[in-house]
Amino acid sequence: MIKALQALLTGMFVTFILDFFIFLGLQKHYINFYEVKVYYNILFVDHQNIFLFMLFSALTGFAIIYIKNLKISALFISILFVVSLSTLYPAIGYALGEKMFMQKNVTLKNSKNIFVGDIYYEGREIITFYDYALKKTILLKKKDLIR
Repeated sequence: MIKALQALLTGMFVTFILDFFIFLGLQKHYINFYEVKVYYNILFVDHQNIFLFMLFSALTGFAIIYIKNLKISALFISILFVVSLSTLYPAIGYALGEKMFMQKNVTLKNSKNIFVGDIYYEGREIITFYDYALKKTILLKKKDLIR
């Protein structure tokens, strides 16, 4: 039982480090590219998938604690680190950010206007939106939108 808990905690620690680099790549190559005003910690917390986090925590913990063959364990962890660090390449970080955050050809309404364009990022209170008619990025308050 203690070994299983140790594996889970070790896996959570390693997965947390892997997640840090994934979100760093997203921040650098997608969020900063569109000049979205979001603090890194909020980005990290709001978009954390707890099911994937726990799955990878269990897998990495198992690989580190239970697999006796050091080469297999090191290969598995190395592959995870390479995948995680790949978001630091601009094309990969941007593509992942676009897949996670961008919604294309969306129509939003408030009491006065109808906006047609792309959602670059939907935060807790503000939506960063590219309006096709205005041809610029605007910030829309979620509370003002009619859904």
